[in-house]
Amino acid sequence: MSRLRVLLLGANGQVGWALRPRLALDYDLVALDRQALDLSDLDALQARLDAERPAAIVNAAAYTAVDRAEREPELAYRLNAAVPERLARWCAANHAALLHYSTDYVFDGCRNRPYRETDTPSPLNTYGASKLAGEQAVLGSGARAVVLRVSWVYGVHGNNFLKTMLRLARTRDQLAVVDDQIGAPTSAELIAAVSERLLTRLLTVGDRAAHAPSPSPDRVPPLLHLAPKGAVSWFGYARFLLKCAAQYGWPLRVHPDAIRAIPSTDYPTPAPRPRNSRLATDLLEQTLEVTLPSWETDVARTVEALVQCCSLSG
Repeated sequence: MSRLRVLLLGANGQVGWALRPRLALDYDLVALDRQALDLSDLDALQARLDAERPAAIVNAAAYTAVDRAEREPELAYRLNAAVPERLARWCAANHAALLHYSTDYVFDGCRNRPYRETDTPSPLNTYGASKLAGEQAVLGSGARAVVLRVSWVYGVHGNNFLKTMLRLARTRDQLAVVDDQIGAPTSAELIAAVSERLLTRLLTVGDRAAHAPSPSPDRVPPLLHLAPKGAVSWFGYARFLLKCAAQYGWPLRVHPDAIRAIPSTDYPTPAPRPRNSRLATDLLEQTLEVTLPSWETDVARTVEALVQCCSLSG
């Protein structure tokens, strides 16, 4: 029996890297990175879609340089809005499924509770605005699609805050981290695990549910939030992960309790960030019948894996 073809874009990114081994087990996986396909060339993207003709597309590719997006808005919108729009239109025309990722940065962070899928977005920066435009293009396309908003992504592969803190704590005598932005660090492994289940649902029951005369209990909501349980500031996150690193034998020059907490005004950036990046995940947990782990559980697991990896390679 032939396996369904799935096209994974952004295969060498944090989420794409975690997705590859999972998707390859069950699908005929075509995994493309930026070297294999320049997504800024929409005509080349269209040609590749027509050639591969996947049953589903997982779009883990994006322009994620938040501050640089303020200087390169055209490129940010092309990759974060025009590409998802082209993917969604192709999926709608070819009866394929689409899983697309978005961000907590579509919100301004002014609420004092976790953001729900029904809350009105109001991005503070170009990156968030471009991702919102991509969401809207996908959700308005008529395609069988799910947009999954995630926050503060990290993993063993790629560049992220967790790995930066481990590196700096090994080489610097002092560290100061922002303490007035709150969210939930989300591992690429958790995103990959949830994505795998969502994709299975999209491919097995999504089409039937979409054409049912009445709403089906199997139908996947088109917009979902994913984040671990709990919340923390960047400062609290840094202190926790360094305590884990010390426990696992990572050499630190900065003691975790010696990290300084600073306000955002002491660390100005070209792109403003939301103060509250918490995402409500009730809908996702109900849809997949899962209980998400705490952010501490995933961070500790990732730190341990990185320390072991570096110890073995060193």
